[in-house]
Amino acid sequence: MPEDQYTHGHHESVVSAHSARTIANSAAYLEPHLHPGATLLDVGCGPGSITAEFAERLAPGTVLGVDLVDDVIAAATERFGGSGAEFAVMDCYALDVPDDQYDIVHAHQVLQHVSDPVAVLREMRRVAKPGGVVAVRDADYAAMHWAPEYPELDRWLEIYRNVCHDNDAEPDAGRWLLSWARAAGFDDITPTTSTWLFADGPSRQWWGSAWRDRILESGVAEQSLSMGHATRDELEQISRAWVRWADEPAGWFVIVHGELICRA
Repeated sequence: MPEDQYTHGHHESVVSAHSARTIANSAAYLEPHLHPGATLLDVGCGPGSITAEFAERLAPGTVLGVDLVDDVIAAATERFGGSGAEFAVMDCYALDVPDDQYDIVHAHQVLQHVSDPVAVLREMRRVAKPGGVVAVRDADYAAMHWAPEYPELDRWLEIYRNVCHDNDAEPDAGRWLLSWARAAGFDDITPTTSTWLFADGPSRQWWGSAWRDRILESGVAEQSLSMGHATRDELEQISRAWVRWADEPAGWFVIVHGELICRA
């Protein structure tokens, strides 16, 4: 199995941002399939915020969130163990789950970080019940756009993409989901797109402050330096540019996501 390097790492600035994810802002495309009593496996669950909502929505159905890192699962269990969701350490390439087990197998922002997304999709398909749903959603970094224009943010995107490619990952995963799903053997596929928009004051400040810290302290920062894609001075300039962008009343940032509902 591949030993993938997670580009973002698990710095508090990353975990805090991921903890803000909900069904409404990150899995709305899946809502028509969320029926009480259904069973769901959340692959790459991270801090578990979406997993916990799934458990509440699907009760009395069982929901299991899995991730590769012990500390991540421990934190998710501590915070959301009372939600009805369970959490376990598992490798997305080799899920410790029997065949044909879940009504829904879900992964949010996972395939962009793995070196063999087709293999992960095949594994997700294996554990889905016949006729069940495999649901994936991933960002497309090349489709992100913002205003005003700052050369430091252009450099931010260049650095991020370079780190991803050195990790044998695909930062533009959203546009490749359909191709990967077909290669994994799916033929009943419903593709959609959706966006995150950061344009009002609170959302600009939240997104800008998140990347102000992430570009200096997270796995992206550490790897960009160790791989030789940036200098510390560059990262500090980019961090300050995120603050300027967040303070801009006309600031605008759009993240485009690809989404798939695949029938097993």
